Amino acid sequence: MTQSPPRDARSAPAPYTYPPAPRSGPEEIIHGVRVADPYRWLEDPQDPATAAWCAAQDLLYAEEEVRWPARDALLVRMTALLAAGGARPPVARGGREFHLRREPGRELAVLAVREAGRTRILLDPLDTDPSGTTVLDAWEPSWEGDLVAVQLSSGGTEHSMLRVLDTATGRTLDGPVDRVRRSPVAWLPGGRAFYYVRRLPSGHPAAGAGPCRRVYLHQVGTPADQDAEIFGAGRSDTQYYTVATAPDGRLLAVGASEGTSPRTDLWTADLTGTGPHRPDLRRLQHGTDGHTAVRLRPGGGPLLLRTTAGAPRGRIAAASPGATDPRRWRTLVPEQPGTVLQDFAVLDGPALDRTLLAVVRTRHAVGELTLHDARTGARTGTVPLPGRGTITSLTARQKPGHELWFAYTDHVTPTVVLYYDAAAERLSPWPGHFPAVAPVEGVNVTQEVLRSRDGTEVRMFVMSPTGRPDRPRPAVLTGYGGFGASMTPGFTPQAVPWVRAGGVYAVACVRGGGEEGEEWHRAGRREHKLNTFDDFDAAADHLLRDGWAAPGRLGVLGSSNGGLLAAAALTRRPETYAAVVCAAPLLDMVRYELSGMGASWRDEYGSAADPAQFARLLSYSPYHQVREGARYPAVLLAVFDGDTRVDPAHARKMCAALQRAGTGDAPVVLRTEHGVGHGARAASRSARLYADVMAFFAHHLGLPLSGDA
Repeated sequence: MTQSPPRDARSAPAPYTYPPAPRSGPEEIIHGVRVADPYRWLEDPQDPATAAWCAAQDLLYAEEEVRWPARDALLVRMTALLAAGGARPPVARGGREFHLRREPGRELAVLAVREAGRTRILLDPLDTDPSGTTVLDAWEPSWEGDLVAVQLSSGGTEHSMLRVLDTATGRTLDGPVDRVRRSPVAWLPGGRAFYYVRRLPSGHPAAGAGPCRRVYLHQVGTPADQDAEIFGAGRSDTQYYTVATAPDGRLLAVGASEGTSPRTDLWTADLTGTGPHRPDLRRLQHGTDGHTAVRLRPGGGPLLLRTTAGAPRGRIAAASPGATDPRRWRTLVPEQPGTVLQDFAVLDGPALDRTLLAVVRTRHAVGELTLHDARTGARTGTVPLPGRGTITSLTARQKPGHELWFAYTDHVTPTVVLYYDAAAERLSPWPGHFPAVAPVEGVNVTQEVLRSRDGTEVRMFVMSPTGRPDRPRPAVLTGYGGFGASMTPGFTPQAVPWVRAGGVYAVACVRGGGEEGEEWHRAGRREHKLNTFDDFDAAADHLLRDGWAAPGRLGVLGSSNGGLLAAAALTRRPETYAAVVCAAPLLDMVRYELSGMGASWRDEYGSAADPAQFARLLSYSPYHQVREGARYPAVLLAVFDGDTRVDPAHARKMCAALQRAGTGDAPVVLRTEHGVGHGARAASRSARLYADVMAFFAHHLGLPLSGDA
């Protein structure tokens, strides 16, 4: 496909002959504006023309990939970094500890059970599908721990099939139940039934254009088609639902949110009077501007709530099960300036002199774990952490206990599972985890503070060889900036060899994320989305101005919503960057609602059906901002054909537009991976993706890499 021999990225130009892509799409008048969509035909993967174009792009990518001398060495290094395995904190039920673990050298995580000090595998997805394309999406043990509901999907689609396993034997007792997608599962005592969320079948009279979910009660051992519908009729097609039960089966809680909206409506029901089939659901929170998660306790005691209602940085409150007015909730742990509440757990065992709340917060994206008196909310202590990192997956016993488990990671430390004994005030590695992997050496992490265009302070993590801008280096900048998701410290295998070889890898915490609370999220969504892009531009300028990044050797990386961020950086200021990678990106913001899970994201981005929102979407939509004759840098668009969240058509259309419009001497290539999707994948697949991306950057930013970095 190329017309010149392999060359150094900074040597003489080489013209590219790209696969032909006819500009045959329509021009439409939308809200009085003429909008061209010349590559709409690439939206249909079944069209023979699309298939032929994709096959030609695969050949072009294969030819371009051999130009990257560091790829093979990087693949060796990435494989080694991911080979150590790992585990997630356990869920303790009925004397057993259920947990995910990926043993060293294994491709996929398995569901394991630890009891009497011994661990055994309950479910290995490779036993179901040796090809490695079937993954475990979700699981939930019964309160007694003798049963566990598991959800597996294949080919990256995340269209899960739910089954119930016998914990003692691993035998399937029930299922499969289709039309679920990481459904919450709320067991009733005795393991006889559970509540869950399932989509209506296509063609159902009540089904609309969206997923049309409902909450059902399933009796174990009976056909799913006989399940009782509990909640959801008459509500929006794009509603998401949560379900939870108390361990004693007395209380049921149902939550509803519109798409990815940061607002939650909640209902509770006392099942002792009505039974599980016809719960009398009463409003606990409705129409309140805030996201709330409820924790049910046995005995009919007060509900414990983690909420942003009236507290954008989060607070913990208590409410009676029959409460209907959030203004009457009693605050236990108030909002704390400068921090964001992430999670909490209750420690109430007889070995303690009082009930404690273990509270996880982040301060400028860095995790903290504190202990509080559950009655007064007063802080009673702090749990020291291994470093400046992130705490996830906080768990405790559902029965009275003083034990706490959580996962810890930071930029240079692979995830470890830690165990805290509140009675002994002792933190230690959980025995069910593998031996801890030492943090990688040769990578220093600092947190920079910069100012965006409007003066807002923005923070950025910078990984570098020395911890200071001693000289301008090849640099990669990444970020996310959407849905309130935070770019907290986490082990970053792709950054390790890059920094050890002399590069800089930076993570910008831009508006639209949740690093500074819900107000930070809302300052970068919908009508404020340009703040996200301004923050990212400011982060790039900071790296260049302060001497972290070498001019002409700065790259940008983003995935999913972060792919939109990277593509916006590309189209806004192409001259700033030497290489850009967008993985599973959102790029056509005029039509994003019409494919994948786009309809669920209207609250985040806005809708093209609204004239004002359409104008904003069009103003930054990367696909529509590609300029004829612009000199674009090297671009790698990576997509996964099983992706049901972000349609790969976004990247196909953008690829065709850039290949036609650009006048630069650097390539625009499309990397299509088959049999995987937006979420979990085999370790070897992750290693190959990381190696390809960083080899692309190494080639185009001019950083020599080797496998021992």
